Amino acid sequence: MKFRRFLATTLFALGLSQGVQAQEQLIDQVVGIVNEGVILESEVDAIVNRVKAQAKESGQDLPTDSALRVQAIERLVNQTLLMQMADRMGLEISDGQLDQTLATMAKDQGGTIADMRRSVEASGESFAQFREDIRKEITTQQVLRANVDRRIYISLQEIENLLQIMEQQGGNSEEYDIGHILIDIPSSATPEEIASAQDRAAKVIELLEEGREFKRIAIASSSGSKALEGGQLGWMSTNEMPSLFAEAVKGKKKDTIVGPLRSGAGFHIIKVQDVRGRQVVETVEMRSRHILLKPSIILSEEKARSMLEGFVKDLRAGDADFAELAKEYSEDPGSALKGGEYDWTDPTTYVPAFRDTLMSLEKGEISEPFRSTFGWHIVQLLDKRVADKTDLAKKNRAQQLLYNRKFKEESFAFQQEIREQAHIEIFAED
Repeated sequence: MKFRRFLATTLFALGLSQGVQAQEQLIDQVVGIVNEGVILESEVDAIVNRVKAQAKESGQDLPTDSALRVQAIERLVNQTLLMQMADRMGLEISDGQLDQTLATMAKDQGGTIADMRRSVEASGESFAQFREDIRKEITTQQVLRANVDRRIYISLQEIENLLQIMEQQGGNSEEYDIGHILIDIPSSATPEEIASAQDRAAKVIELLEEGREFKRIAIASSSGSKALEGGQLGWMSTNEMPSLFAEAVKGKKKDTIVGPLRSGAGFHIIKVQDVRGRQVVETVEMRSRHILLKPSIILSEEKARSMLEGFVKDLRAGDADFAELAKEYSEDPGSALKGGEYDWTDPTTYVPAFRDTLMSLEKGEISEPFRSTFGWHIVQLLDKRVADKTDLAKKNRAQQLLYNRKFKEESFAFQQEIREQAHIEIFAED
């Protein structure tokens, strides 16, 4: 149908004396339908071109354009489903929140937003489009966290068990730099489809053992969420990995190929790209208190920030009590009843915006309002100490490791579920 193949038509003036006549012209092409949304050729091209540019800069070989296109479409399908869910949730990332994220990104790279703009534009990309891509990335991550967090339960017994394991390891555990390839299997796969997927997995292992570049094979073959990044999962301890990976990888040497490992998603192939030991060091712990306001339909971003600015002014003038303000206004249920107070904690366990702000404060200092993924905060540093891995810090670390593992597992399961419930149609290339 012409509706599916063309996004729009444009009008051109072919002659003033003859009036305006309509002429159909291809502006963009629809390559797929995801529920009520569409995936455009230009979106696919943008991803493919970005991956090519990054590969050229790093000197990395890439598979065929066709393989890159398949991976780009897969990413766009997942992104579109999450953005559609964001619309249903009423989740929007404001310009203010986006600007703060970009400023943090630029600071991490040792520059400013202006530096970032120059770098993006020098690469041939539109900075406006770059901003919108980051907005989508923030949105999809918040959708995932909102839907996946409630599926995660970590018991005290699990924390204690992990603490015992960490204690047996003497505080020194290994971390692995992991490459991952997933050969997926449909949820209602026939025995023939399963056998075919297993054969493909065996072929991938054969190519890797022959010395083929892992990243290139991952981009061409993997159905994993990090396929376009060459299947790079980064550094992880076995406590952070899915259990299936941890049991297979533990004790393996650098450059070992592990797999295929069968799960409900398909066949997994793991490469141990490097191994390193984790050193125990003294930990800076901080005791703090904060007030959190969450923007909503009733409370705008600007109103939330303005309220907190008023609190800061009153607190610095001695006209208000932090604990009382936190009890009355803070929307963090875990700390509000305690006057907004957090006990001694390693600040690296906090989200980046909160961590960076807290670590910039002097003892007793109250921050200006700042935005995190949870909402608008002000935070006061109550005290700071250097600790040698206290019990509390160990428990926080154990809980975070368990959370990271479960989040990866549940995130994948959640995205598989919404895909199975969606209407997805990808059109073959002409």
